[in-house]
Amino acid sequence: MSSARKVYVTRLVPQTGIDILKPECDLSFWESDEAIPQDELLKNVKGIDGLFCMLTDNINKDVIDAAGPNLKVIATMSVGYEHIDLVECKKRGIVVANTPNVSTDSVAELTVSLLLLTSRRLLEGVRAVKNGEWGLWKPMWLLGTELTQRTVGILGLGRIGYGVARRLRPFGVRKIIYHDVVCVSYASDIGADFVSFDELVKQSDFICICCNLTAQTRHKFNKDAFKMMKKSAILINSGRGGVVNHDDLHEALVNGEITAAGIDVTEPEPLPASHPLVSIPNCIVLPHMGSNTWESRNSMSSTAAKNILAVFHKEKPMGEVN
Repeated sequence: MSSARKVYVTRLVPQTGIDILKPECDLSFWESDEAIPQDELLKNVKGIDGLFCMLTDNINKDVIDAAGPNLKVIATMSVGYEHIDLVECKKRGIVVANTPNVSTDSVAELTVSLLLLTSRRLLEGVRAVKNGEWGLWKPMWLLGTELTQRTVGILGLGRIGYGVARRLRPFGVRKIIYHDVVCVSYASDIGADFVSFDELVKQSDFICICCNLTAQTRHKFNKDAFKMMKKSAILINSGRGGVVNHDDLHEALVNGEITAAGIDVTEPEPLPASHPLVSIPNCIVLPHMGSNTWESRNSMSSTAAKNILAVFHKEKPMGEVN
């Protein structure tokens, strides 16, 4: 086994990826479901050929230095790769690869689930039962909003945004509109119309944020955007936490500028339990569960492993980002 490539895995991951790497690699692990401390990461990467990491790991210059000249590939088990110093990797010829597209269905399903959970006030209903507040039928109690004949707006009609729109069509929505950097040809497959961002926020009864975080999208949803939205509007964010200004969202929800929000991504993550968004009844905060399915995580693990082997075999890995 001495000639086998050394790969360090920074977390306990689904067995699918381990089984792919085992026959060809000398594996070592941070054997925990919790994030590896930075000092442990620095200690354990010395002399490795490949690094199998997570979005929560800070793969900076110090880590790359500690790994040494044998490091050929960094494969992250995530779509995001902002935690990796791409400039330093490029200087040293280290390939960086992510796991794109493998969690598309799970995130799209989660987005629709969160929309329904929020719009029908289901969590409030569960709490009412648990707290003994469920009494005789009341005609005005816990009234939610139906999707039927509503306008759904989507910011970012990529694979996930498209998946959300496709799943929402059968609910009988009246109209689907979207905003993105460009019009996309496949929008016609689901009858989605391109509009400006201002029109998206003005027209939509439900808005689903499915875009990446860029300089252009950071805090796109702020005081100005919330003031343009319908008072009955519901905002869902499964994209990136930084697309929404959380202080402005809290103000909009408390002041009744919009009706409710459901967010699976926050800034920072984890969002402190003391954050004001956590305590208000018209905001549901999930702990970033978009890819939390066996199918998605197995696929992410195997893709990251295949990316490592592809580099060792001098092949192009899926999701090469540098």
